Amino acid sequence: MRIGEMVRRTGVSERLLRYYEEQGLLAPERLPSGYRVYAEQDVETVRRIRALLAAGLTTDTIAKVLPCVREEGERLVPVCADLVAGLRGERERISRAIDDLQASRALLDIVIEAGPQPVAAGSR
Repeated sequence: MRIGEMVRRTGVSERLLRYYEEQGLLAPERLPSGYRVYAEQDVETVRRIRALLAAGLTTDTIAKVLPCVREEGERLVPVCADLVAGLRGERERISRAIDDLQASRALLDIVIEAGPQPVAAGSR
């Protein structure tokens, strides 16, 4: 399928599809004219990329993950021995980022609560 059909089927823009290709996440066939031709399985690959990005993984990490997982129903199952250890590191990185964000929110809550409270309309 050509890029327009891929956009329609995945909801991902042409620009993002080209970016995924630049990052080594997709490898569509190229016609002599230069047009990209995507395989049916690329639709699922794009969905998988989107899910992994939403999980907080970088495109570098996703490039390592994609060839090392297979689908079993709704689950992705690792098939490369070192993948799980690397993903544990990514999980720890994401957990630290969450902890940092929670600490920032707690600090903002303290400042907000200590500040002057807004006056309700009509109470003057």
